[in-house]
Amino acid sequence: MWALPAAARVYITCAVLAAALCAVPAVREAPVVPWGTVVLLAGVSAACERLPRCPLTVPVLLAGAFLLPPGAAALVAAAGGLAGRPGREPAGVRRLWHAAQFSLGAGAASYVYGLGAPRVLAGPAFPRAVLPALAAALVLALVVAALDGGVLVTAEGRSPRTAWRRPLPEVLLPPLSHGPTALLTAVLWHGPYGRAAALLVLLPMAVTAWVLDRCRRERAAHQATVRALVQAVDLKDHYTRGHSERVGRASVLIARELGISGDRLEALRFAGTLHDVGKLGVPTRVLRKDGPLTPEERRAIELHPEYGHEMVRGIGFLDEARAAILHHHERLDGSGYPYGLAGRQIPESARVVAVADAFDAMTSTRSYSRARPVPVALAELQRCSGSQFDPRMVAALSRALDRHGWRPAESAAELSPLRPPGRTPPSRNVPLDHCSTASPASGEARPGGRG
Repeated sequence: MWALPAAARVYITCAVLAAALCAVPAVREAPVVPWGTVVLLAGVSAACERLPRCPLTVPVLLAGAFLLPPGAAALVAAAGGLAGRPGREPAGVRRLWHAAQFSLGAGAASYVYGLGAPRVLAGPAFPRAVLPALAAALVLALVVAALDGGVLVTAEGRSPRTAWRRPLPEVLLPPLSHGPTALLTAVLWHGPYGRAAALLVLLPMAVTAWVLDRCRRERAAHQATVRALVQAVDLKDHYTRGHSERVGRASVLIARELGISGDRLEALRFAGTLHDVGKLGVPTRVLRKDGPLTPEERRAIELHPEYGHEMVRGIGFLDEARAAILHHHERLDGSGYPYGLAGRQIPESARVVAVADAFDAMTSTRSYSRARPVPVALAELQRCSGSQFDPRMVAALSRALDRHGWRPAESAAELSPLRPPGRTPPSRNVPLDHCSTASPASGEARPGGRG
């Protein structure tokens, strides 16, 4: 504890003393305190704190606040705080702090609840307890949040404005959502089915929270995989740094305008972000070449959609994105690559990504080209509608930009480190992302990003 700043030591000591004073009435009124309930709830609270990512601590604390007087409710909370997993050193001080924090919150919640509802809920007493229960849950949330802010100020030196500036939904929603569950636990506690049935109410909440936590972790793993692949592409092809994320954002804008949502929307985000992942299979000297490409080099570039398709084949959550990665360089008139698909033969996801890819390429500043204004880029897309791009996708992008706007990347941080900004090589091949009078094999005068 002596490693903490003096202000933090004083603050934690005061909180611990206040929690101890809060528990004193339970000792003074020992004959009338239901110690069986205290011991059982204290054990459940301690067990919940020992389990990894267990969401039952707040419902148990609230159930104790509804069933017990303030002092006894504080003892239940203290058991959970002392048994918790602090995660970082000093572990003893952190356990003591959480015990004091939970005790003060549970004691205050119990006091507020007791002002408006009886401890034994039965018959007509139950409806009258709903509002006091919600008020108690609100008090618990506010006390815990206020004490947390004080620790951030005294121990970490944060400003009060930063320490207490947490979004209200983040502070209030968990306790308010757990309040009804805790109230149901309190009702069953004194009901005909007894304490076992009351504690069984907590099981569905634990299972649901566990499933949601697994889903969040899986989603985070997916995003980390995509980020790693995109960073690998950006490191290899400096000319398009940041391009992948912007194509993912533009793909989502188009998809939402088309009414796509849920898993398909997420698949399109991944498809747009990973559309150029196949560049990892293209020789670096070809990607960074300043002069015109030879026919062999151009064929190597045009293989990147197939490389990308193969790279993500074994990644299950990218199954729906594979078609867009493979076909985002196809054209409606059949002159694209790699398979020369035409019209509706091209998957919808690929038609979305093709428009997003070309739009960002035209509106981004690169070391070899200046960004075009958004209206000019949209006009170019519209000019190529029907021959290269799906008119529906172009119209959807135009509507989305009218609503949300667009901030193209023009910062020097995204320019290639190989060349100073504004210096344009005279014969560097320009990209293949939107239409021009040049043939598909020439690559000259096709702005937007090579490949």
